[in-house]
Amino acid sequence: MAVSERIVLVGAGNMATTLAVAFRNAGNAPVAVWSRTPQSASLLAERVGSSWCCDMSQLPDADIVIISVVDSAFDTVAKAVASKYPSALILHTAGSVPMEALKNAGALKYGVLYPMQTVNKSNVAPLDNVTIFVEACDDDCAARIASLASSISGKVVYATTEQRSHLHVAAVFACNFPNAVYNMAAEILEKHGLPFDSMLPLIDEAARKVHKMHPLQAQTGPARRGDSNVMESHKSILDEELSSIYSILSDYILRRNNI
Repeated sequence: MAVSERIVLVGAGNMATTLAVAFRNAGNAPVAVWSRTPQSASLLAERVGSSWCCDMSQLPDADIVIISVVDSAFDTVAKAVASKYPSALILHTAGSVPMEALKNAGALKYGVLYPMQTVNKSNVAPLDNVTIFVEACDDDCAARIASLASSISGKVVYATTEQRSHLHVAAVFACNFPNAVYNMAAEILEKHGLPFDSMLPLIDEAARKVHKMHPLQAQTGPARRGDSNVMESHKSILDEELSSIYSILSDYILRRNNI
């Protein structure tokens, strides 16, 4: 990416913060941050050494504008950005928003920058080993977006809007649902005076294994063995909700392993 690329971030939440820190660490901190709330904008701007504002008309010139706001605010914000920056390359970071939504908002040069990572502005994770999926309206914009992504990650992959929708739902299964299952495990243990941290080595080892083998091959447990006696015993000591979830997941494992 050319040093002259001036980046403006529209949004100051989890993803915007993660990107701002990554760009700063790459030597190209955003020139400005916009947010609807002064506290969010000023906190992120101070963190990465940028200016900030809550009035979009006060934003400085930019070559690339990255929109990272909640989906419910996207259309309104995107229209304002497209009006403010008719010549800039405008990107969004959402897994569930089609790239064409930027065109519909009035953008002339547009695309997507979608890091495949769970993000939290209170605990910013580095992006250097995170796959960043990109999409663009044309080849020239694709090259610029790929260059931008390559400045903060060694893994850049082109993905269409349709492919990104599948990435987004896969991410829910890979990240959000397992965390909910961890909470189920915590509730079972806490109810019986047992510590959740006893599960951490098990969780860590399960995650480590899928770095080296396909998840289907890494599967263990009573359903993988087809041990119906153990499964029935487990369900008998669970409440109705957890027993139902246990059955659904066990049946899935049984089918995938042809048991």
